[in-house]
Amino acid sequence: MDTIVLKFGGSSIADNEKLQLVANRITKLYNKGNKIVVILSAQGKTTDKLIEEAKELSPTINNRELDSLLSSGEQVSISKLGILLNSMGYQAISLNGWQAGIYTDNNNQNAIIKRIDTTRIIQELNNDKIVIIAGFQGINENMDITTLGRGGSDTTAIAIAAALKAKNCYIFSDVDGVYTSDPNRVAEAKKLAALSYEEMMEISSEGAKVLHNRSVEIGEKFKIPIITKSTFNNKAGTIISDIIEENTVKSIIKKDVSRISIVGNGIIRNFSIIQKVLHFIENNKLDMLNFEVSESKISVTFKDIIPDIVLSNIHEKILNEK
Repeated sequence: MDTIVLKFGGSSIADNEKLQLVANRITKLYNKGNKIVVILSAQGKTTDKLIEEAKELSPTINNRELDSLLSSGEQVSISKLGILLNSMGYQAISLNGWQAGIYTDNNNQNAIIKRIDTTRIIQELNNDKIVIIAGFQGINENMDITTLGRGGSDTTAIAIAAALKAKNCYIFSDVDGVYTSDPNRVAEAKKLAALSYEEMMEISSEGAKVLHNRSVEIGEKFKIPIITKSTFNNKAGTIISDIIEENTVKSIIKKDVSRISIVGNGIIRNFSIIQKVLHFIENNKLDMLNFEVSESKISVTFKDIIPDIVLSNIHEKILNEK
């Protein structure tokens, strides 16, 4: 039997109706004979709400206590899913980070996973249980709860997949993959079937909220294929793996308000693309502060705020122009 790790983000489990959709996805894969490990984020905007409530109590928050507070959001999620799956007739067990053997360093709110003791997870899987693990959290050498930072549930999922030598790690959210640009900003953006780990790390580092950057690093290190999909439809997602492809642009990202990056394997050797970008800047009389080219990324920082129409136009110029 294959072990498959499934991670669901906060928007995927925001209410009981969505939890039911998630449960149906899980049981469908379980019924095919797979061993299933599920990683959950906190529901909806729970983490933001907890941070705001903590700030109302004190302008200076004790970091240990904040981690203890923030970890409660994931505990609520896993318990609810455990209740639901058991009510559906499936054996399921929820585990907090420390129960799942996730050991971290001592950095509160940005802890690094040092090791995972999979004994409890494997024991429960061997008893044919669906194992539900709280993302975003672990325990340090002082037996204190730690959290992994924003997007940390992705890191939990891929680290668990690596520790278990899982066949695949699926990251489910409200988007159905990685696009050539933000589809909310660029109407012509197209979904990508596949990306390399390096390309995905560059895209994540530029602010695209698809995958936690550290999670992709773990995926690359242990060669775990990462598949990003939507919780709410059955469309094919984007596979992130160690593929080696031709030198081609994959994605164009606008970071904050004044930087645009063009990501693709071997872009440093693609002089045609570099030339196109420079001509676009010149022809549109954009005031450029910095132009950087690395192995797989061109980053341009501008003096002024860059409107979305510029992102859309450069997407058209680089990706859609024949």
